[in-house]
Amino acid sequence: MTIYSPYYRYGIALALGIALSLGCAQAAPTHQDDETKMKPVAVISDTRFAIDTPQGRAELPLYMSGPWDVPQPGIVRAVIVIHGKLRNADTYFHSAEQARAAAGASAAGSLLIAPQFLAGTDLKAHAEPADLLHWRGDAWMGGEPAAGSVPLSSFAALDAIVKRLADRRLFPNLQQITIAGHSGGGQVVQRYAIAMHALPALASERIGINFLVANPSSYAYFDAQRLTADGTPVHDVAAQCPGFDEWKYGMQNRPAYLSDYTPAQLEQSYVARQVDYLIGGNDTDPNQAVLDKSCPAEAQGPQRMARAQAYYHYLQARHPSGLNHSFNIVPGVGHDGARMLTSACALKLMFGTGSCRD
Repeated sequence: MTIYSPYYRYGIALALGIALSLGCAQAAPTHQDDETKMKPVAVISDTRFAIDTPQGRAELPLYMSGPWDVPQPGIVRAVIVIHGKLRNADTYFHSAEQARAAAGASAAGSLLIAPQFLAGTDLKAHAEPADLLHWRGDAWMGGEPAAGSVPLSSFAALDAIVKRLADRRLFPNLQQITIAGHSGGGQVVQRYAIAMHALPALASERIGINFLVANPSSYAYFDAQRLTADGTPVHDVAAQCPGFDEWKYGMQNRPAYLSDYTPAQLEQSYVARQVDYLIGGNDTDPNQAVLDKSCPAEAQGPQRMARAQAYYHYLQARHPSGLNHSFNIVPGVGHDGARMLTSACALKLMFGTGSCRD
């Protein structure tokens, strides 16, 4: 980690204080408000994954590099790539294909999956049936229930994908699953790494799993403490930003998917999992177009690099000897999903080749 001067620490604290005082009086936009401004996706995958739930069957669109409804003994690795706020799973699937090629990984040995979490506006624009899973606005990013056809959490949908991969009748030789996401997808992966229910299915079959969190706008904290980029505590956050500790930024008012566990239990599970943070060295613009500028996000820092550094310091301080995470910077890259996911470090984390050393 880089060491910063006292002047830098003062500047970060001052900038954060200004952001809190100017921006945090405004509440984060509601999911419904978001959807009225949403542009429909250009493409919806015609490959569908049927998921049976107590409320009935639902279908999730996804992109795949090969079939998974017949035995695939050659598959030893699976990479699940989560799209960002634009819900452009096709773009992220293409980046995963580029990464696999750059890693020299065998197409026959590596299965790529890119699920697509749709909004209601996407179904209307493409005349899709109402039983296709969709969420209100970006509610899928926090694991909230779908708006239709059944109230399935987006995290439960990911659980269903993981459990399918853990089926030894279909994947007798699968060894490793990587769940990767950039930007909004990075937010999903970070929260899912905290919350996922499907780990017992993997543990019983001795399948490893790691989480690649690239350039998210924010993180889920486990208590009310917030830090600056160099680890200095931030004071008076609650007074200036009353909603700063609400889910998906904190542990208050968590969705039903997480309700059976206390924050302490969730934290203990999270720090034991293999989570790798991948941050673009140039993703430092506090005015970047899709940066979350809501009050709870600004309470975590002025831009993505600062927020990532603050969060990692937070975890290190709480778990000095029991943190199974890594912090990695991709030099010279800003908020660019394709470059992040095809970087040498991403190739190492997703396919076991490449390097996370500068």
